[in-house]
Amino acid sequence: MKRNLNPPMKRALRLKNLFLAVCFLLIGTTAFSQERTVTGVVTDSFNEPLIGVSIVVQGTNTGVVTGLDGDYSIQVPAGATLDFSYVGMEKQSIKVGDRSVINVQLKEDSQMLAETVVIGYGSAKKRDLTGSITNIKGDEIANKPVANPLSALQGKVAGVQIINSGKAGADPEIRVRGTNSINGYKPLYVVDGLFNDNINFLNPQDIESMEILKDPSSLAIFGVRGANGVIIITTKKAKEGQTRVNINGSFGFKAVTNKIAMTDAEGFKLLYNEQLRNEGNPEYDFSDWTGNTNWQDEIFQTGFITNNNISINGASEKHSFYLGAGYAYEQGNIKNEKYSKITLNISNDYKVTDNFKVGFQFNGARILPADTKSVATALRAAPVAPVYNEEYGLYTSLPGFQKAQMNNPMVDVALKANTTKAENYRGSGNIYGQWDFLKHFQFKAMFSLDYASNSTRTYTPIIKVYDASAEGDIATLGTGKTGVSQAKETEMKVQSDYLLTYTNSWGDHSLTATAGFTTYYNKLENLNGARTQGVGLVIPDNSDKWYVSIGDAATATNGSTQWERSTVSVLARILYNYKGKYLFNGSYRRDGSSAFSYTGNQWQNFYSVGLGWLMSEEEWMKGIEWLDMLKLKGSWGTLGNQNLDRAYPAEPLLTNAYSAVFGTPSAIYPGYQLAYLPNPNLRWEKVEAWEVGAEANFFRNRLHFEGVYYKKKTKDLLAEVPGISGTVPGIGNLGSIENMGVELALNWRDQIGDWDYNIGANLTTIKNKVLSLVQEGYSIIAGDKSQSYTMAGYPIGYFYGYKVEGVYQTQEEIDNSPKNKLATVTPGDLKFKDVNGDGEITTADRTMIGNPTPDVTYGITLGVGYKNWELAVDMMGQGGNQIYRTWDNYNWSQFNFMEQRMDRWHGEGTSNTQPLLNTKHTINNMNSEYYVEDGSFFRIRNVSLAYNFDKALISKIGMQALKLYVNIQNLKTWKHNTGYTPELGGSAIAFGVDDGSYPMPAIYTFGFNLTF
Repeated sequence: MKRNLNPPMKRALRLKNLFLAVCFLLIGTTAFSQERTVTGVVTDSFNEPLIGVSIVVQGTNTGVVTGLDGDYSIQVPAGATLDFSYVGMEKQSIKVGDRSVINVQLKEDSQMLAETVVIGYGSAKKRDLTGSITNIKGDEIANKPVANPLSALQGKVAGVQIINSGKAGADPEIRVRGTNSINGYKPLYVVDGLFNDNINFLNPQDIESMEILKDPSSLAIFGVRGANGVIIITTKKAKEGQTRVNINGSFGFKAVTNKIAMTDAEGFKLLYNEQLRNEGNPEYDFSDWTGNTNWQDEIFQTGFITNNNISINGASEKHSFYLGAGYAYEQGNIKNEKYSKITLNISNDYKVTDNFKVGFQFNGARILPADTKSVATALRAAPVAPVYNEEYGLYTSLPGFQKAQMNNPMVDVALKANTTKAENYRGSGNIYGQWDFLKHFQFKAMFSLDYASNSTRTYTPIIKVYDASAEGDIATLGTGKTGVSQAKETEMKVQSDYLLTYTNSWGDHSLTATAGFTTYYNKLENLNGARTQGVGLVIPDNSDKWYVSIGDAATATNGSTQWERSTVSVLARILYNYKGKYLFNGSYRRDGSSAFSYTGNQWQNFYSVGLGWLMSEEEWMKGIEWLDMLKLKGSWGTLGNQNLDRAYPAEPLLTNAYSAVFGTPSAIYPGYQLAYLPNPNLRWEKVEAWEVGAEANFFRNRLHFEGVYYKKKTKDLLAEVPGISGTVPGIGNLGSIENMGVELALNWRDQIGDWDYNIGANLTTIKNKVLSLVQEGYSIIAGDKSQSYTMAGYPIGYFYGYKVEGVYQTQEEIDNSPKNKLATVTPGDLKFKDVNGDGEITTADRTMIGNPTPDVTYGITLGVGYKNWELAVDMMGQGGNQIYRTWDNYNWSQFNFMEQRMDRWHGEGTSNTQPLLNTKHTINNMNSEYYVEDGSFFRIRNVSLAYNFDKALISKIGMQALKLYVNIQNLKTWKHNTGYTPELGGSAIAFGVDDGSYPMPAIYTFGFNLTF
């Protein structure tokens, strides 16, 4: 029905509609006035348009990128601020105001050249240095699941080979530019100025930065400690600003993903009985051995890992403080292994006046090391034995052909678990005062102390196993007696530094000069003792009782080690540049050592010079738009090596010798003799090193390149001179070693709108050679199988043995081959090469069969960011080195067989790589290429994915930053060796040997970083 309205109602309705229309119009106008369109063009310093510049409304996710002509258009609210950012350019923030057109010219980012790095006894701009120093920010290692911060650097630094271990809490092995000496390879660590031998007591979350020093220009200032490289660690301190609280934690698990292929019960029975037949023995009766045990599955577990940290820091104009505490816990991949560490980091700085400040730094740790077990027995034990006997409630013994040489692997893993209790404490810190005076001078005095106390107690339990061949079906292993051993070691390091620095710039000149005096004192004491149970006294299986004060006093044994030594040094360094492009670095150090006070050679000089040329600063190069920086550099210097296994190389200790009987009644008088003959001319080893290289930035600092060629020669190598006819040996400076190679590093970073990415790669070549050693033909032999040799003309620790040409197939082949004088060979035995060509196989045919030093090491990093997301991938690898396998060389017991032995020779044409099964044919157990494996590998070392919550969002609940992340370490390894891992360390003269190495697990962690 149509409704009619009277005129007054019609007028009212029209007025209402008009009012609403005006309101809507006003609202729309107001809303429109709050937003505006801003356009413009972004160019570089040459007025060339920049493509892909990110333009974001500050505090929001609203943004655009510039087009092909550098132009942009963006809708912004009133009062907005625009952030212009571009890789290689300095970021600019511009308030919009009432403008609708904003053209921006971005300047090149000079941060890379102006970057300050820590060097010995100070810091400097990287652009002013002529050496090779790599800076690693603390953020790069903070969230990695590692107990030792150095483990996270693997594959990241050219010239630094890092060998990690899968053991819980284990320290990595680090070699900088090869192995320089037969007496050690470890670099020097400098923690907040204090010299150290390791940094396992530090919390990765407390590290601000690391600098790795590799070249003579950087290292000579460290004198007798600089030959093997230096890693400088700076722990965190507060930055001026508000008080901040940071909490971060992670948890996850670790698993063995790559087990060794061994034969199962059926395969073992087949091969073992074939071996017995080949040896002329009857087959073994396995009727009582019906198990099918994979011992690796029995001993391994999925381990739990967690890292938790909290830090509080704050700073004002006069005062700053930092407090950090951390807790780490890690289970090993062998059952019952566990490791834990508690850390504390405190620093405090106070400005007494504008020119004088004081402060202190302290790092402390309590570490409970894991009672780590070996995997070798699990690889060697026969799979036919069952693990456990339910009736007796005991682990079973192994079959008769093994039980005399080895136990059920679970005996060590379960019954001897945590029978070694270790507790380590570490406190390291310094106090300092710093005075700035006369405008250009600074004097700093610092006193440092490092104290470590390590205690260990071990219990020997009585262990019984089920053995059907024993009386009562129960056998007692070993002596059947309980015992305890105890050791306590303390080490103290005291250091004082007095440094005077002059810094000035005038005209075209810039100079930083440093002079100093430093002392260092090191003392170690170790006491150890042991006892076994007495008659009728069994030492209880209670860790509260594991002390040598109990047990039978008549069985007591003891020992001790103690030494102390000190150095006094003066040092000087000059960093000079002319017109900001011609660089000179020079350093000098004179070390006096108590270790050589007897010889009169206690003082030794070390020095270096370095030159650099910033070619890109020349006027005739400034027109090259694609080149931002080019520096040529070179340095030469002398370095020293103090890493010896003898505290007093010039003053030998006494050792027990023959005893004599004198007097009536007869009395026995012990005799002593010198451990080695003193040498009045003995002195420290010295390394002469040089390098030449270049650094460059390209394409508006997107691409950074560094490359050097280095060469090092160790002179005056300290080596033992053998005695004649059993006489006491001597020690002399008798040898030299050479290392040379190339280091290359490339890094590309870019940004495209909301996306940013980076790609990095580094590569190092290493060529190691012993130039001379004692006398011609002299060799140092090391390793359980005497497989590692050090001899002039070869790499240090090379593998020595026979080359293998295959397997003899027939007697006719044997008759037509060089006659083997080593042993009587038959078809199926390894065929050795006649290296010297004399028609016979003798010991003279032994030669180099492998090199544990890789020809090349490399690393690759990838990073991608999109808005609040971050993805990072680290990869690394090495090539050209070999591994010597010893864990399956069964010349002392019967082992389980590797699965590859199923392809053994058992008749003509059946195999030309795997010899026949016969332990009596010792030719197949000799050191030869049969036990040498390719050590090359490639690994996806680390993959992490993180999300950063929007700051505007979390600020509403009082947070400043929140990051969640997942991390996978050791995701995948491509390798050639049969062992768990191709990463195998060792000593300076015996490394790269696989004696049943611990597995390298994959580690999966989840974590968060929270800042208030």
